[in-house]
Amino acid sequence: MKDKSKVNETVNHLFRQESGKMVSVLVKIFGFQNLELAEDVVQDALLKALEVWKYNGTPDNPGAWLYRTAKNKAIDIIRRNKYSELIDFTDPKRQLLTSEYSLAITMNEFWTDTHIQDDFLAMMFACCHPDLSPENQITFILKTLCGFSTKEVARSFLTSEDTISKRLYRTKEYFRTHKARLQIPEPEEMPPRINAVLGAIYLIFNEGYNSTHSDEPIRKDLIMQAMSLCQLLLENKKTRSPNANALMALMCFHAARVDGRISTEGELILLDKQDRGSWNQELIESGNSYLNEAASGVEISNYHLEAAIAYEHCIAFNYESTNWNSILNYYEVMLDKNFDPVVYLNRCLVVMEIYGPLEALQNVKKLEGDKKMKIYYLYHAILGTLHKRLGHTDQALTEFNLAIQLTRSESEKQLLREKIASFAN
Repeated sequence: MKDKSKVNETVNHLFRQESGKMVSVLVKIFGFQNLELAEDVVQDALLKALEVWKYNGTPDNPGAWLYRTAKNKAIDIIRRNKYSELIDFTDPKRQLLTSEYSLAITMNEFWTDTHIQDDFLAMMFACCHPDLSPENQITFILKTLCGFSTKEVARSFLTSEDTISKRLYRTKEYFRTHKARLQIPEPEEMPPRINAVLGAIYLIFNEGYNSTHSDEPIRKDLIMQAMSLCQLLLENKKTRSPNANALMALMCFHAARVDGRISTEGELILLDKQDRGSWNQELIESGNSYLNEAASGVEISNYHLEAAIAYEHCIAFNYESTNWNSILNYYEVMLDKNFDPVVYLNRCLVVMEIYGPLEALQNVKKLEGDKKMKIYYLYHAILGTLHKRLGHTDQALTEFNLAIQLTRSESEKQLLREKIASFAN
């Protein structure tokens, strides 16, 4: 018997890496109405891998082994159900599956590298259909495309497994009732659809980079999943776009700083205190390459501007030498395009660095009438920081305590408690 723990580790890794692709191909074969059947086939293939590899060892190409096992299982299902109503064989490609003469050849075509990638991308677009809520989109992506268990998705967003199950059920019902098809949008439909996909990917990345729903301040698994999904968009000429390159650049610049954001005790470290020697220079260089590629289009998106801001932070020798004036200009362009109170709030921090805390405080006060800001922890945290710098101890303590009540992140709470404790020193 081979090392069981190594086999389990290999299968778990493959599950994250390959399950979404296998589900996508099987949905193309069986139809969206049989999504659960597709998931069952993948699960069976993985369980068989655990059973067989435990005795025979891991094959030279474990991914191909899994694909072949899932494909053979799909052939068995087609043969058993070619006269039933389980699968809709009116589709011309599926019709070829009902004949023994063309079954094997047609099935093999479904599992070519090109078809696998196209079907996976098509599933990404299906997950991000505009009729689905952002919560349902992300839940479905993590569960179906990224191989997260229901329990893991629930833990990622500090909610119950029952809530996640209901989201998944509603999404599957939508696909069933609307007779969804797995297809990449036509070129004329692509811009709004791909922006929805990029938005979902960025939400997943942000939850990994600054986790608000987990006890872990940074979720590297979510960061890597988001970057992998974006990379797939860039590898396909149908979905490659300047905005996708800009988002990838932005994620590279942020991911490069991950190791500098956490202390050995697992606590968050603010930008001005980070060890820049721990930043990943290879990722910064990759981000720069993606940002150069992003310049090929005519549109300047928020991803371009946010990436440019992140780039300025990455190339600064130290915090004091940061080019705050350039960063402020990028924020101004973003706000001119579309006023967003969160972007404006971040801009106020840059104003503080250039013009001082009093000017920044006057800017922040312009958001006093925004009801959403009143329940946003960062609004109060920034107010607390500005009052502290101005020597307004009582106001600062009040704002920091409000921020603690409003954030769900334990690492953010700890950071705020440290700010409060500093008043006693």
